[in-house]
Amino acid sequence: MMDEKLMEAAGRLSKEIRPERDLWPEIAAEIEAPAARRWTPMFAQAAAVVLLVGASSAVTYMAMKDSISPTVIASTDMIFEQASFGNRYYLGPGFQDARNTLVADLEVEMEHLSSDTRQDIATNLTLIHDAIAEINVELEKEPENILLQERLLNTYREELALLRRVSSLTRNVMLRNDI
Repeated sequence: MMDEKLMEAAGRLSKEIRPERDLWPEIAAEIEAPAARRWTPMFAQAAAVVLLVGASSAVTYMAMKDSISPTVIASTDMIFEQASFGNRYYLGPGFQDARNTLVADLEVEMEHLSSDTRQDIATNLTLIHDAIAEINVELEKEPENILLQERLLNTYREELALLRRVSSLTRNVMLRNDI
């Protein structure tokens, strides 16, 4: 019923709509008109690209020409320790404070451990100290060897990690209240 009314209303609509004016002459003129040349904007873009590449190359050349020595980039995980190969005094105050605190804790914590565990810890510390001494001997021969410098820093970190583990080992045992 609703569809029938809708169809009747649609049937009463005009079948054709005429434009208010004749548009064909303008359309025909546009079709017959020659196409505008687009070469000028393309040349301007190419010139801008060439100028940009040339300018950036010139700036890079000037910056690199004046630099005599290469730039050395240090990773952030190697900055906190100032290694001076040999005596641990030169490793920086942060390292010294952490190490001194952990060594003091180690002496107290070792009393709470079994003799086998104490022996294992002493063996590991001896290995680390021997490695530090060997690396320092080689660094005296080749002070600029970056691989040896990295290994020395890693060995110092291993020493700190071992001292921290021993410290936390006995604290965790003493703090357990679930037994």
